Amino acid sequence: MQHLLRRIGFYLVALWASITINFLIPRMAPGDPTGAVMAHFQGRMSPQAIHALQLQFGISHDSFFLQYLQYLGNLFHGDLGISFTYFPTPVTTVLAQELPWTLALVGISVVISFTLGTLIGVLIAWRRGSLIDNVLPPMLTFFSAIPYFWLALITLYVFAYILNWFPLNGGYSTSTTVGWNTDFLLSALYHGLLPSFTIVLASIAGWMLGMRNTMITTMTEDYVLLAEAKGLSQRHIMLSYAARNAILPNVTGFALSLGFVIGGALLTEVVFSYPGIGFALLQAAQNSDYPLLQGIFLLIAVAVLGANFFADLVYVVLDPRVR
Repeated sequence: MQHLLRRIGFYLVALWASITINFLIPRMAPGDPTGAVMAHFQGRMSPQAIHALQLQFGISHDSFFLQYLQYLGNLFHGDLGISFTYFPTPVTTVLAQELPWTLALVGISVVISFTLGTLIGVLIAWRRGSLIDNVLPPMLTFFSAIPYFWLALITLYVFAYILNWFPLNGGYSTSTTVGWNTDFLLSALYHGLLPSFTIVLASIAGWMLGMRNTMITTMTEDYVLLAEAKGLSQRHIMLSYAARNAILPNVTGFALSLGFVIGGALLTEVVFSYPGIGFALLQAAQNSDYPLLQGIFLLIAVAVLGANFFADLVYVVLDPRVR
């Protein structure tokens, strides 16, 4: 319990530091959203309109400390400001619209990649030197070595353009009604299959090789040899003794991956024209949309901290030494 309380205190301090840095970076960068709006209208704006935009974007001439307190107060009330890219939509609304697409595509892909990669790593480590150990690692490593944007473009060209098995872009068919209905869900699933496949294909080798190498080291430990001497079944030794201890580094990597899922797979969403946080982040950077950038960065920071806290809890369950 004391260990858990210490970790909670650490993550609260880290969260405060993330919020503070998120407040400082846009204000240290040159320009502001109002300048971007003025450039869009070629300077044809009255001083009253400029002042109104500054108030909407949270830009004031108060002292730095007062702006910081106002920023914390707005965060406490769930107010992340107004997005310039999607003006006049609030940032919270934009995030609520884009986040489900990212979680559905990237989140599910990362879970599938981690599960398959870890299981394959356990299997080929247990049967090291066999045909499966000689074929699978080089083949999967070859796909992971290809630059992701090139791999995504190749799969899009072959399976969507030439074979016409999948759609070329979008997250769903425009002929369907958006909502929790069968047609829309099937259309969203169909549009997400090819992007999800590229993410899994590009990332599965990392999980597999990490698990394989750790598993081989773990299999030489004394407790594994003792389990074999006791006459336990090979499956029980593989899963309960070797794999349970070898998976700990992968759990840390998986937690970090879950945190960065919120950031979206930027290249995936750009190549496949797929909606999500990554595509919104690109648009916000191109349009100097500081409120939206702040909201996305804060969301990523909270997700990474939450994922690391989840990893700490899993470690307590898996490793008795932590307890």
